[in-house]
Amino acid sequence: METEDIYRQLADHLSALGMGYPPSEALEELLRANFSPVEAEVALAMPTRVIPLQPVAIDEIMGTVSLSRAELEGILQGLSQRGLLFSGKTEDGEKGYALHQVGFSFPQTFFWKGEDTPHARNMAGLVAKYFNRKVTREAYASETKAFRYIPVDRAIEPEIQAVYPYHMMESVIEQATLFAVCHCSCRMIACLRGRGCEHPMEVCMKFDEVAQYVIDRKLGREITRQEAHDIIKQTEEAGLVHFVDNATRDIKHNCNCCGCACWNVGSFKRRKIPRDILMATYFIRETDEDECTGCGECVGACQIDAIRMDGDFPTVDKDWCIGCGVCVDKCPTGAARLKLRSDRIGHLPTPNFRELHERILMERGLG
Repeated sequence: METEDIYRQLADHLSALGMGYPPSEALEELLRANFSPVEAEVALAMPTRVIPLQPVAIDEIMGTVSLSRAELEGILQGLSQRGLLFSGKTEDGEKGYALHQVGFSFPQTFFWKGEDTPHARNMAGLVAKYFNRKVTREAYASETKAFRYIPVDRAIEPEIQAVYPYHMMESVIEQATLFAVCHCSCRMIACLRGRGCEHPMEVCMKFDEVAQYVIDRKLGREITRQEAHDIIKQTEEAGLVHFVDNATRDIKHNCNCCGCACWNVGSFKRRKIPRDILMATYFIRETDEDECTGCGECVGACQIDAIRMDGDFPTVDKDWCIGCGVCVDKCPTGAARLKLRSDRIGHLPTPNFRELHERILMERGLG
């Protein structure tokens, strides 16, 4: 097989994942920079119609490659060690491997360590080139959204917390059993390209099997449950936006985003892609006119510039508001409040991670 053909084939193969990579010359360039031809051949042998983070045993990959088991195992282990494949336990408890899917490690793994190396700088340029507005929109545009925003805990009224506890980061952390933290790949890319911001960097958290993967490969560091809670407090003090998988249980990771660099919040701030194309949002900001003093604190707090002062009163652009609660947390009088979006009532996160991605596979005709 011609060398260039194998990278084109691999790009097409990766596009067939549930959270697939839209094929392009920029994707092929990214693949050439990371996979040798024989490694690309191995990646081509791996299944695509699976949910993210679902490893398959080596025997399942063996059938379509002209390699010995020992050679195949060595290549798989090497790719995993370099952050180019996910590895973990299969449902039968065997060691297994899976292709990374969009939003679940590739190409984020290049930046999780927080290293400034020639390879990391090269990857920052290639990733920025590939994930343009068109590719980002296509990658995340399934009917069921893979990710959702979780408001700042203090922004959610107690009665909502009682009925919908999964809309709180505290609940997400309490459900998990293993924790790791990495550097934010979006802010690392921006920093490596000379466009860094002042927001905290080591705040991207992974849970359970993803945490184990990160710890084993030294892509991040293990933390305690209490440290995970502390990171959430740190990010809220910094005015960052929480997002997680769009499920109520088995959540695998949490990002804490800014409008400066992040692929979702930054896109909304610059009005590049409509909010509801990329993310599930369940809340909207409202204002109690009697309580509002017109101080304007909420305007400066908004990561997506969705609030402006109309005279002495803040006006919220409800087509762009993501219901993150950052402005509510900063409001000194309690006038800013979050309400469940009226057009989202009855639209709840899926029960768990597996069902979320089985639904996305079905919607894309891959189930």
